[in-house]
Amino acid sequence: MNRLTTSQGGFDLARFPEDPRDPLRAWDAADEYLLRRLEGAEDSEPVALSGTVAVVGDRWGALTTVLAEHHPVQITDSYLAQRATAANLVRNGAGPDSVRMLSVRDTPPERVDVLLVRVPKSLALLEDQLHRIAPAVHAGTVVIGTGMVKEIHTSTLKLFERIIGPTRTSLAVKKARLIFCTPDPALPRSPSPWPYRYELPDDVGAVSGRTVTNHAGIFCAERLDIGTRFFLKHLPGRTGADRVVDLGCGNGVLGVSAALANPEASVTFIDESYQAVASAEATFRANAGPDAEAEFLVGDGTADLPAGSVDLVLSNPPFHSHQAVSDATARNMFHGARTALRQGGELWVVGNRHLGYHTQLRRTFGNCTTVAGDPKFVVLRAVKR
Repeated sequence: MNRLTTSQGGFDLARFPEDPRDPLRAWDAADEYLLRRLEGAEDSEPVALSGTVAVVGDRWGALTTVLAEHHPVQITDSYLAQRATAANLVRNGAGPDSVRMLSVRDTPPERVDVLLVRVPKSLALLEDQLHRIAPAVHAGTVVIGTGMVKEIHTSTLKLFERIIGPTRTSLAVKKARLIFCTPDPALPRSPSPWPYRYELPDDVGAVSGRTVTNHAGIFCAERLDIGTRFFLKHLPGRTGADRVVDLGCGNGVLGVSAALANPEASVTFIDESYQAVASAEATFRANAGPDAEAEFLVGDGTADLPAGSVDLVLSNPPFHSHQAVSDATARNMFHGARTALRQGGELWVVGNRHLGYHTQLRRTFGNCTTVAGDPKFVVLRAVKR
């Protein structure tokens, strides 16, 4: 936990799940820059935080927590961000009704008077969210975006310009930058291009030639990523009434492949991204038939599954937390998978060779076998004994 000091006071903030080994803070210079601007720093007038204040993409609830007295609406794609926000609000004495938390799949407010946007890593997610919230923005809405310099590109500014209105940027401070946008209600807008669908190649096992649905923000949303493609060629061939979990499911192709290869299996798709779980469900429904059954969970890994209830976990874990490289997510996923698996149950993982997942899996499971590998990727198998 770290303490963020602002003109409104000090705030104790942490990421979720809280991990004393995690060196990363729950905010960065971009959050600080935006908060100073709202307070009237940088030779500017304070922003009147009246009416409906919407905070889009707040990563760990720092912005929402500091602004809690203004009763903002938080809109995020991240379940973990929501959990972090809820914990940070309680930690800093904010009332349970101080903030309204929405996912990106929820209907946004009908009117927004102050729109604060933390620029996401995914340009597609930004595009989709600006399209969703644009109808709520009016000529008097204050629109300010924030991000680190490496996150804000010409394409970022063009999205604001095309969907909301004329856009300019601030000077960079501590490698962070602000985006100022003047809403133009008369601006003609084309519909959002999301979700995006594409056909899988013909050499990826049971899902060959199938159609995948990707909502905005999904990793490699416009094509099959090469790690998953390699994994699909080496999935375990199993039969019988297995309970299978596609952990960190993204668009769900691993779980769909398992369901098609073994119709007796019961598949659960889990991701902390609301967009990912919506993508997985759409992909499953399009390929498994209208009567096929599966479970779709937005959550913190396998935390909501009964211990010892799963036969097989398939995973292509992320190794980034926003822009930071981190193995914390994969480590948590491995520990959660071990808890969820029955004795003799298996975790199958694909990862870049340099990540060294085999070391972590041996620590967690006491064993790890290399199933397949090429110069870039390895498929690993660990058994709960």
